[in-house]
Amino acid sequence: MSASLLSEPGETVWLRVDVGLPMAARREAARLARRIGIDEERVGSVEIAATEAATNLQRHATDGALVLRVALDGEHASLDVLATDTGPGIADLTGALRDGASSAGTLGVGLGAIARLADVFDIHTLPGRGTAVLARFHADQDRPRAGGVEFGGLTRPIGGEEMCGDTWAVRYAEEPPAESEEEPESLPRPVLAMMCDGLGHGPQAARAGEVAQEAFRASGATRPQQVLEDLHRAMRGTRGAAVAVVRADFAGGRLEFAGVGNTTTCVVTDGRRTSLLSSPGIVGAHLPRARTVVADAGPGAVLVMHSDGLNDRWAADRFPGLFARRPPVIAAQILRDAGARRDDIGVLVLKEAPPR
Repeated sequence: MSASLLSEPGETVWLRVDVGLPMAARREAARLARRIGIDEERVGSVEIAATEAATNLQRHATDGALVLRVALDGEHASLDVLATDTGPGIADLTGALRDGASSAGTLGVGLGAIARLADVFDIHTLPGRGTAVLARFHADQDRPRAGGVEFGGLTRPIGGEEMCGDTWAVRYAEEPPAESEEEPESLPRPVLAMMCDGLGHGPQAARAGEVAQEAFRASGATRPQQVLEDLHRAMRGTRGAAVAVVRADFAGGRLEFAGVGNTTTCVVTDGRRTSLLSSPGIVGAHLPRARTVVADAGPGAVLVMHSDGLNDRWAADRFPGLFARRPPVIAAQILRDAGARRDDIGVLVLKEAPPR
C-alpha cells in the first residue's frame, strides 16, 4: 500500500443466516484473522466473537447477515466482525450489553463479552427495524490514527456474482512535509475519498473499479476535479464508471466535491442531510467539466457516499443516534435500510475521529 493511501475494500465475506452460520463464521473469521497476522491467542477471541454474533443472528434476527471484513488503515490491518439484521432490534440494550448476559441457548458470553474481547466495539439498534454490531480486532496495537479522520465502508456484489463492480478508496490529499516530526495521528490532514460504480455487473464492472483504484492510488492530484481527470484517462478502454470524489477537511470544516454519473454523496449534520449533486457522464467514456461543490463540514458532520445499489431517498432523521456511531455501523444500517435493489452495492462513511 502506498504511503498516502489509507484504505480500500479488503477481502469481504458475506454469510447469510442459516443453520450452518455459526460454524461458517468461526471458520472464516479464523482464516481471515490468521491471514492478516493476528496471533493465535487472539484468533481464539475472534472465533468466540464471530460464533456468538452468528448464533445471536440465527436465534433472534428476522433476517440478516454476518460480514467478515479485512479493514485497512494505511499499513495496518484489522478484522471486522459485523452483524447486521432486519429486526426485531434490542429493546433493552443496557441489559443486553451486560457481560455474561445471553439467552435462547447461545454460547452464554453475550454482547458484553464480545465488547470486552474486541479492540473496538460498537452497536446501534432500532427496535422493530434492526441492529448492527461491530467487533474489530487489530493485527497489531501500534496504530497511528489517520489524520483525525475515521472511515469505513462495505461492498457487496449482486446475487449470483462473486466480483463487485462498486468500490471505494481513501487517501491523504497531500503528503506531509518531509521535515515534519509530528506523529500522523496528531496531524489534522485533509483526505480524498472516492466512490466508484463500474457500469454493469460481474468481471468487466469489477475491472473498471480496479482500474479506478489503481489510478486513484497513482494520482498526485489534490482536488476532486483533477482526480476525476486522472481516472478518466486511466479508464479509457474499460466499461467506464460513475465516480464521485470528495476532499474532506474536517479540521477546517470544509468539503470539496466533484462527481460524474449516478452515485450519491451527502453530508449529514444534526439529523439533516445535504446532497452534493453529480454531473451527467461516464468516467472513461464521456467526462464533462464537473462542477466543484463546496459544503460545510462542521462539528459532528458525517460524509456518506454510495452507489446506486442503494436507494438514495433514505432519510437521516429515521436513524436516531446512528451518526454518532462508528463508520462501519453507519454504513451497515444505511445498507440494511436502503439496499433493497438487486445490484452491486458500495457505501463509504467518513467523519472526524473523536479525541483520544
